[in-house]
Amino acid sequence: MKLVTYQANDAHARLGAVSDDRIIDLHQDSHGELPEDMLGFLQLGDSAMQTARELIATTRGDIELTSVKLLSPITNPSKVVAIGLNYMDHVRECNMDIPDLATMFCKYPSAIIGNQEEIRWSSSLTQKVDYEAELAVVIGKTAKNVSEADAHAYIAGYMNCNDVSARDLQLRAGDQWLRGKCLDSFCPLGPYLVTREEINDPQKLSIQCRVNDQLRQDSNTAEMIYKIPYLMHYLSEAFTLLPGDVIVTGTPHGVGAFRDPPIWLQAGDIVEVSIEGLGSLTNRCAIDDGQAAR
Repeated sequence: MKLVTYQANDAHARLGAVSDDRIIDLHQDSHGELPEDMLGFLQLGDSAMQTARELIATTRGDIELTSVKLLSPITNPSKVVAIGLNYMDHVRECNMDIPDLATMFCKYPSAIIGNQEEIRWSSSLTQKVDYEAELAVVIGKTAKNVSEADAHAYIAGYMNCNDVSARDLQLRAGDQWLRGKCLDSFCPLGPYLVTREEINDPQKLSIQCRVNDQLRQDSNTAEMIYKIPYLMHYLSEAFTLLPGDVIVTGTPHGVGAFRDPPIWLQAGDIVEVSIEGLGSLTNRCAIDDGQAAR
């Protein structure tokens, strides 16, 4: 299934599923059996997934996909946990050793935006904004001390993510990556939450990023050092993963910071993240301090 959170005619956000380029309103068409929001849906677990599958099999959506605004599929997770230095090709371009342990940081839910929303920043705060195409894993049920063998069963599905990063803030002494990773709008997600049964092997997906239609990143999730089952185990040993939580699994080579010379995002740039089977996540860049887009 391709699950979405959508907004039509400036109404409140609603839960839907995409079928044949149309949207089925999962709350309305289930006569209230399913909730209106993605978080509530995920909290219901496997029973909600099964109800949605049955509804999709018997219902034709009456909403044109092109007529609505797609928000981030999940807008209010309890946490977004991100993994750094997790692709071999990215480690090589950084000229660094393979990390002995998974490198972790957080992105706040307030950083989340959806497809076609603007990535915004103030040039007085940062002038070195970078893109990072990443595979996002969405948790489907409460996970604590999950084994690698059982990890797949705790996954609801997958999304595109752009782990937008302010490199000058990220590397500033004392900030510990926090400000550089958590600025408002620095976590685009979407356009869909593709449920796990649609993806045969999340470790064999092409992953790309384009800026203004120019290919900047081109790799495969097979390059991950720490695979998804290990990350599920490693993280859930330390803290409970809740339905709707997002794990962002790292970026491949080709980021702007390690180009010669470095290439930073500018106002007016269009960034597109595409992962095999997950559609394309597109966002325009804008500066908040009155500078005109180029």
